[in-house]
Amino acid sequence: MTTYHYSFMYPVYLMPTSVGELMRKLLIPRKWRHFLRSEKKILINGKYLPLNFLVKPGDRIEIQLDHVESDQQAYPASGKLPKIVYEDTDILVINKPAGQKTHPNLHEVDTALNDCATYLGYSPYIVHRLDMLTNGLLLVAKNPAVVPILNRQLTNKTLHREYLAWVSNSKQIEKQGIIDLPIGHDPSDQRKRMVRPDGLNAITHYEVIKKEQNKILVKLTLETGRTHQIRVHLAALNAPIIGDPLYNSDYQEGEQLQLTAFQLTFRKPFSFENKKISTFYDTNFIFSSF
Repeated sequence: MTTYHYSFMYPVYLMPTSVGELMRKLLIPRKWRHFLRSEKKILINGKYLPLNFLVKPGDRIEIQLDHVESDQQAYPASGKLPKIVYEDTDILVINKPAGQKTHPNLHEVDTALNDCATYLGYSPYIVHRLDMLTNGLLLVAKNPAVVPILNRQLTNKTLHREYLAWVSNSKQIEKQGIIDLPIGHDPSDQRKRMVRPDGLNAITHYEVIKKEQNKILVKLTLETGRTHQIRVHLAALNAPIIGDPLYNSDYQEGEQLQLTAFQLTFRKPFSFENKKISTFYDTNFIFSSF
């Protein structure tokens, strides 16, 4: 079994904290915290300290994980390389093109994760998804040790995903707002979702960036991550995304969905370093560069 080593400095701008609380702040799963404690694989300045001892600013923290397991499927290489926007030892952020799936179904080998497998030389680990018609930033884990931590960042909202979309002009779109409408399956079309009282909780924040005569550019931040969430929420405000074949009744054959994931904010696992990854965009030609 692979061993994963991490070493970093406890930031000088943070207050002293106990070893136990430190592991919780790092979002380390309970099972792994147990192994780190029982096998003394978390060291402070080269020494093992009991859970109630304090970690102080400037202390060196070393973590060794020996019990990392993953049952994720393997993704075969596609033979094509992804467009890489950011990379470190644990994470890959790529610019997924519109029309490409995030991950494969049975026997598929042409998805974004298959491209990542080509680049890495081994199977990557999925953290979140983008709809096939949505382009933009997709974060992929390079090893299983960081997956549960990134998943917890999604849950506690420290991993932010921001989008830009051109939508049809609508009087229901204000300068900024929160769309809090539950989303469930559309019984009339298995491809679609819809707002329905018995659906799953779904919250989208939006802000108007630019207005033109017949369309509006909005920035959107997801608080939850339901299938087609942005597309369904905007359509519910009578502001469907331009080029949306499922939720825009004015869709024209061949139009591209005008939705891009343009920014990711997250904390690097096993550290207190925050990262913000963005793609360049021009509000006039936002989708021409993808």
